[in-house]
Amino acid sequence: MMFRTIALALTASLALIAPAQAAGGEVNVYSYREPQLIEPLLKAFEAETGVVVNTIFASEGLVERIAAEGANSPADVLLTAESGLLIQAQEAGITAPLASDAIAAAVPAPLREANGNWFGLTERARVLFVSRERVSQQAFTYEELADPKWKGKICSRSGQHSYNVALIASMISHLGPEKAEAWLRGVKNNLARKPSGTDRDQIKSVFAGECDIAIGNTYYMGQMLTNDRQPEQKDWAGAVRLVFPNSADRGTHVNISGAALMAHAPDHDNGVKLIEYLASAGAQKLYAKLNHEYPVRPGVEASDLVKGWGALKADPLPLQEIAKLRRAASELVDKVGFDEGPGS
Repeated sequence: MMFRTIALALTASLALIAPAQAAGGEVNVYSYREPQLIEPLLKAFEAETGVVVNTIFASEGLVERIAAEGANSPADVLLTAESGLLIQAQEAGITAPLASDAIAAAVPAPLREANGNWFGLTERARVLFVSRERVSQQAFTYEELADPKWKGKICSRSGQHSYNVALIASMISHLGPEKAEAWLRGVKNNLARKPSGTDRDQIKSVFAGECDIAIGNTYYMGQMLTNDRQPEQKDWAGAVRLVFPNSADRGTHVNISGAALMAHAPDHDNGVKLIEYLASAGAQKLYAKLNHEYPVRPGVEASDLVKGWGALKADPLPLQEIAKLRRAASELVDKVGFDEGPGS
């Protein structure tokens, strides 16, 4: 699904990124992040700096597009919804190492690439949304999702979605390949239906009684509870409790949204300025308030709504370790036939 901004979808030609008239110049952003999640921050950046932000949004294909554009790419900054795409961009050779004292002070070392090829901007936890009416158990581990007592009770989006690939990669790291395979087969056998839809759809399925446990990212809960345009989503979210798996041991799996400076950025300085702004205290507070994500910058608190869910103990597994195991995780999804659903 393509998202639009300014006047364009992904098919926009280079000429359609209009030159900026403002004294501050311009910066061209390619974004995997949905418009409603990032546009308020980009507008705030424009107001503060006078730099005009030209943005193309798409749900897929941006790394490949920038690689194909090569030295002629107009992209200055790439924004992504998770770490896998940042690492993919680095491996494709389209990122530029960025040394910035401001970013280094704002983004903890485990959440940025060692040479500055990409930086985390927010954290989100991969949690469980459990039925308030039908599930009395308070604490969970990811491992327990394979327990036969949950047969027919679990909903999930595709195992090949990047969010789940990262979670499965973390399980391979913690359990080893053989035990991780057994675990994923167990989760598959406990599915209520064939994986489909978004994280938000999984919560809706719990509300509808199709399953009792859904796997999803924390920020979906915040977006649904504050969605005045679609008030039915508040009912969906109100039907579940948010549970942080493995809080009593290693901690809950977390991923990041992030940014990378492009290797052929025509507006290099403004690209740096934008990334530094997104890591600033002001922007981090906006992320927390508007998107209900966890700020990466030390000292910036999560929103009151997010804090109300309880303390997040994050799994300290490095993102680079997860990155190394993403291919193995994707292959494991196919090997066990996860997306074919239960009984297959």
